[in-house]
Amino acid sequence: MIRPEPTAGREHWLAPEDCRAQLALILNSADFDATGRERRFLSHVVEETLAGRGDRIKAYSIAVEVFGRDMSFDPQTDPIVRIEAGHLRRGLERYYLTAGHDDPILITIPKGGYVPTFSARSPPETIEPALPVNRAEKVPSPARWMKVSWLTVALAAIVAALAVLALGLARSGVRPTSPEIPRLLVETFDDLSGTEASRAIAGGLTQEIVGQLSKFRDIIVVQSSENLVAPSRFVLAGSVHLSADSFRLRVRFINRADGSVLWADSYDGAIKVAALLETEANIAQKVATSLAQTYGVIFQADASLNVSNPPDDWAAYSCTLSFYTYRAKLDQTALPAVRACLEKAVERFPGYATAWGLLSQAYIDEIRFLYPSDEATSTASIARALAAARRAVELDPLNIRGLQAEMFALYFSKEIEAALLVGKRALDINPNDTELMGEYGYRLALSGGWDHGCPLIEEAHTRNPGPLAYYETAIALCAYFRGDYPQAAMWIRKATVPGNANYHTIAAAIFGEGGYEADARRERVWLEENAPGLIKNLRQEVAMRIIRPEDVDFFLGSLKKAGLAFKDLGGQT
Repeated sequence: MIRPEPTAGREHWLAPEDCRAQLALILNSADFDATGRERRFLSHVVEETLAGRGDRIKAYSIAVEVFGRDMSFDPQTDPIVRIEAGHLRRGLERYYLTAGHDDPILITIPKGGYVPTFSARSPPETIEPALPVNRAEKVPSPARWMKVSWLTVALAAIVAALAVLALGLARSGVRPTSPEIPRLLVETFDDLSGTEASRAIAGGLTQEIVGQLSKFRDIIVVQSSENLVAPSRFVLAGSVHLSADSFRLRVRFINRADGSVLWADSYDGAIKVAALLETEANIAQKVATSLAQTYGVIFQADASLNVSNPPDDWAAYSCTLSFYTYRAKLDQTALPAVRACLEKAVERFPGYATAWGLLSQAYIDEIRFLYPSDEATSTASIARALAAARRAVELDPLNIRGLQAEMFALYFSKEIEAALLVGKRALDINPNDTELMGEYGYRLALSGGWDHGCPLIEEAHTRNPGPLAYYETAIALCAYFRGDYPQAAMWIRKATVPGNANYHTIAAAIFGEGGYEADARRERVWLEENAPGLIKNLRQEVAMRIIRPEDVDFFLGSLKKAGLAFKDLGGQT
């Protein structure tokens, strides 16, 4: 039996099985906001205490037995147990304020240690303070009905409520009302130094990272687990430690389903008042970009999931993942299925701005890689693309995928100035969106602004783990128009997109102009065999993408040097 200290001459006995039943209620509650590792943490310390081994609960034993750290773990240099204990305390506090507000037993973990306390919830005059328990004692058992009545009633109520809810959902055909986009809980970073300066830096970094993450509209960022309509699938946690003249931020990105750490990093900054705000902003931008950019950590985590028979909300979100997967490889055979999936997504969720933006880009891609191009088809696709893009922006004026799609649609309708204005506005909204950065830079370069667009493409290539071949092709084209043909040849050889005719056309121009005869011959043969429609209308196809006439003429001259025979304006070959 567990016995809190007596008050006013009365004692209240708690049976270990009742404490375990309370633990089960907590662990099985949707209102218990804790990761898998934090749940194992709670189970471990409760069981150890109930077994009379509370004196063995130390940071070292928890790290080794619960977190799987090796025997060399040093709690003085690795604060993981202290940090997770703080998260766990907040999770318990929230649980007892919500689902557990009427539970008969309180389980808490007092600050300064990891041994849990148990206290019976009694009428006001008999409530006992929660005190640590380090042993199990043998005492006379209470009456059987006292031990099981509260648990029986609670479980019966839960089962009945779930049964009524399930029956109601089955009869009403309730369906989700919004797509299942990722939800990320950003916890306030732990202050490991305990000074006024370190508290300020921890708080400032937390707020700055929340602000930078919130610019990415494809995720939902929350700071508190209180009153959430849906649980967060991911958690960003961290800690700040100060030394004499600098600080270090350690951050972890956690999958709440199993407590696994999907990504972790550390960042250092100098403690100089004049530069502190800028330092915090720079760190926040790096964290936000790593996690939330199109091919970042969140995308990689979700793209690797295989959900069988997915519900509508997850199916709609997975359509956006499939679009990004297609764009990484530019496999045109996958485009019809991706387009159909996105059309179904916006039909099911008409307010899904990101899906509208990606659908617009799918419409554009239908004409970007259609050879020979058809004017009527192109006009219709551009009109559909522009309508879908503007629908996305109407739904969410800050949605970068919608603005990027509008830029594309305007560009291919030859409204170049308007397209670049939209792209610039989008990059001003979120300068950390490397997907947009690369695409805007490419449009800027192809329209003649090579000196301004190419650095943006290069930065996107450096920061984005996504479609590297696409960026490398663009960097090769930049080097080609600078006249650096060895550099252009190096980059185009790195960029293998074997089934894309645009890639082979750029490669042919680079190798033809640079005098790489064998490489140029190989690319010419591929184009003649696989893209005769493109060769037939080569000037038209090139002018659809490269805007300045002098750039078009130079590019076509390079293709002639590669051995391509095609009719130019005036019927010249």
